[in-house]
Amino acid sequence: MRSLGLLTALAIAAAAQESPTAASPRWKLAWSDQFDGPANSPPHPAKWTYDLGNNKGWGNQELEIYGNSVENAHLDGQGHLIIRASKDSSGKYSSARLKTLGKFAALYGKIEARIKIPYGQGIWPAFWALGTDIRKVGWPQCGEIDIMENIGREPGIQHGSLHGPNYGDSVTAAYTLPSNEKLSDEFHVYGIVWSKDRVQFFFDGHPYLYVTPASLPAGAPWVFNKPVYLLLNVAVGGSWPGSPDATTVFPQEMVVDYVSVFEPVGQ
Repeated sequence: MRSLGLLTALAIAAAAQESPTAASPRWKLAWSDQFDGPANSPPHPAKWTYDLGNNKGWGNQELEIYGNSVENAHLDGQGHLIIRASKDSSGKYSSARLKTLGKFAALYGKIEARIKIPYGQGIWPAFWALGTDIRKVGWPQCGEIDIMENIGREPGIQHGSLHGPNYGDSVTAAYTLPSNEKLSDEFHVYGIVWSKDRVQFFFDGHPYLYVTPASLPAGAPWVFNKPVYLLLNVAVGGSWPGSPDATTVFPQEMVVDYVSVFEPVGQ
């Protein structure tokens, strides 16, 4: 996730040579949240629950405390979910991390979200997935699919990654906008097309990373042929983005237009 190495180069080359497109096969909607509802209401409780607290920095030395208040996660009344990262007068950071664990799990298909991300040094928005067996096998044995990650010091760079046993940061790639364009300027669609033994990453419909078991380090297990749950969050600080500084403006908001999961027609 943090650096681009030989495995990434091989995965990108494979994507250019043999990858399917998100338009084929035809898709049917399996699950979605359009975030319709009154302004300042919480996310739909039948679809989302929360990670709470700091949990020792969530393994990344993050600074925020995740809560479940409408201050940090709410609908705007115009079909959007707002996840807000804030800083209080004492200097403490709060945000929200939503998940579908226990509500919905996906196994293969097209998974995408249309999001306008926040910006600023130390701000770390993400749309991702974890294996539903995480409580049984732990991380990284459960597998992690990072569909969208951005760190504030890279305003025009989208990262997509897979994490599993013995390949922590080595299976990753980035999609970079043209010079001076920022991801936070407008909505973009972040997605994957996932099938048995393959995951392909898309940014606004453009493929940029294609991974199969052959892309992994020798002997590393493929842990992505089992159900996953989805997560949306905005972290503050951490070992990768670094801490906020004097240039960072609070609050910061991630605006999510929709999250959708599609199944191939006929399967």
